[in-house]
Amino acid sequence: MPSPKAVDLAAHPLTAWQGPLGLPDFAQIGDGDFSPVFDAALKAHEAEIDAIAGNKDAATIDNTLAALELGGEALDHVSSIFWCRAGAHTNDAIQALERDISPKMSRHFSAISMNEKLFARIDDLYQRRESLGLDAETLRVLEKTWKGFVRSGAKLDAEGKKRLARINEELSSLGTTFGQNVLADERDWALFLDEADLAGLPDFLKSSMAEAAEMRGQKGRYAVTLSRSIYEPFSTFLERRDLREIAFRAFTMRGQNGGASDNTSVVRDMLKLRAEKAKLLGYASFAALKLDDTMAKTPKAVHDLLDPVWEKALEKAAADQKELERLAAEAGSNEKFAAWDWRFYQEKLRAEKFAFDEAELKPYLQLDRVINACFDVATRLFGITFEERKGIVAWHPDARVFVVKNADGSERGLFLADYFARPSKRSGAWMSALKSGYKLGHGSKPVIYNIMNFAKPPAGEPALLSVDEAKTLFHEFGHALHGMLTDVTWPSVSGTSVSRDFVELPSQLYEHWLTVPAVLEKHALHVKTGKPMPKALLDKMLATRTFGAGFATVEFTSSALMDMAYHARPDAPAEPLRFETETLEKLDMPDTIAMRHRTPHFGHVFSGDGYSAGYYSYMWSEVLDADAFAAFEETGDPFNPALAERLRKNIYAAGGSKDPEELYTAFRGKMPSPEAMMVKRGLV
Repeated sequence: MPSPKAVDLAAHPLTAWQGPLGLPDFAQIGDGDFSPVFDAALKAHEAEIDAIAGNKDAATIDNTLAALELGGEALDHVSSIFWCRAGAHTNDAIQALERDISPKMSRHFSAISMNEKLFARIDDLYQRRESLGLDAETLRVLEKTWKGFVRSGAKLDAEGKKRLARINEELSSLGTTFGQNVLADERDWALFLDEADLAGLPDFLKSSMAEAAEMRGQKGRYAVTLSRSIYEPFSTFLERRDLREIAFRAFTMRGQNGGASDNTSVVRDMLKLRAEKAKLLGYASFAALKLDDTMAKTPKAVHDLLDPVWEKALEKAAADQKELERLAAEAGSNEKFAAWDWRFYQEKLRAEKFAFDEAELKPYLQLDRVINACFDVATRLFGITFEERKGIVAWHPDARVFVVKNADGSERGLFLADYFARPSKRSGAWMSALKSGYKLGHGSKPVIYNIMNFAKPPAGEPALLSVDEAKTLFHEFGHALHGMLTDVTWPSVSGTSVSRDFVELPSQLYEHWLTVPAVLEKHALHVKTGKPMPKALLDKMLATRTFGAGFATVEFTSSALMDMAYHARPDAPAEPLRFETETLEKLDMPDTIAMRHRTPHFGHVFSGDGYSAGYYSYMWSEVLDADAFAAFEETGDPFNPALAERLRKNIYAAGGSKDPEELYTAFRGKMPSPEAMMVKRGLV
């Protein structure tokens, strides 16, 4: 392996992006390239930081704040490609590198945030901020940067800094281990079945299961995997209760199966370190630390939102369960109603109440048409268009590349999308960026990507989505638009760089346009006949939007409450999984519903730091998104041009350039109450 000095960062394909459309030349990048390039890029960034910190001239916005923001470009480039690969197309070599690079990166950024000379320059600017004549965005970036340094330990003594750096490094390594363990359990488990076992399953699911079995070397059979796109419809439609139970237990026990991939001790150690970190920085709990820079601000404010919703959800779920138990008894079941029965009988109840089978919708929700619907809505709201470029090599052959253009035909940026599940990809769906968009320095056009995990159909067959999957696609595309429409100067407030409980607003709001009748009439065309979804079916679908609200809300809210229970206490529970059980008992959690994310596979909270003490933010943003879409409904036009422009300017383009309450109020005229969200969910 070459030494770091041998790497030419100005010419290496990982750092000098010279592929088509200004993308990295993925065809020239091998797994062995990452380590030496990381080492060289870390060293180069270190030198840049030393130059900023050691500058003999007085601190200015240009020579300190802007230099800090624009530094580390090579490191940004190699990092963005690596973390994309680690999530979307990993292997043993990438996973080994991840275990090596995570603590290195943590050490590197800890050293920057605890660099006394650098902080002295930032602090000097911060103390003089009122006299510098700064525009609002620059002032906000300066204030956020100063607070970021303080929250990262800049004011601690030498011993405190050393300990905090060590904690951050350990947390980084543990987060990597957690994610890799979940992926291992998901990759290694499959239930192989034969045609005789599949009673009740629709054809689209059989096709996906046949493809999954073939990918695992069992051609001619059918595989249940732990990908939601297979597990959930399998649990919904399969008549054999014993097999539903096997799949349920495997799905809920990910990360808790003993052996090398068990996350029990990982969670325990992470919670202990997080509590210590909060205390070191002067906070009452890790939740208090994490919420300090959010809209919610305090654990109490989070509970003020979640607790009333929880009570309503429990009532609704209890009423629904009685109905499901009635159906089970009528079907001749003598077994006690269990968690692996819920989806199955809920689907039967939907059919009874609405004469509606969700499988009827699948032929109308072709993946490519739903993608086109996403693009069409963006064009109608914001004037941007998407043009696919075939034959461009990305991180995997399934990844697709689109050029994004403004209304005047100028290029806005790039959008990449990778839609299908595979063993080398972690589960779930997400948005990220290979490059952010900003104007500082020479500026940068955004390169944004979406990752999904839809079941891949056999070659030549179209991929069909469930309504939930179509919503997921719209959701992640809403995040992508937040990245693509960004119109800010400073990189650190670009796109999705906003408070955690505001970041879900653009994504959750975008989901509403999926069920706008004009969108479905144009894009929900039958896979065989090409005819639009019949009005009667569309009406049934819209009528069932709040069906199953009890189940869905208990599933989500229990996870959010569990996240807060772990992180709002001053210490850490000695046995987190026992604490999970005890907490759920205190909450009166029904034993017939599982948390959407149980602790051992709660990636949002433990696979890194992203949503720790922050899972509530989906519901916080839901309060905003229900109110925001109501603004369009009040005008009678879901594409109202004046409102769409206010939405673009204040929500999708503004990034973190202003306080989120200020941005929302500029769009809507006021802040919302949770009432619209409760109505939208069908809880009141």
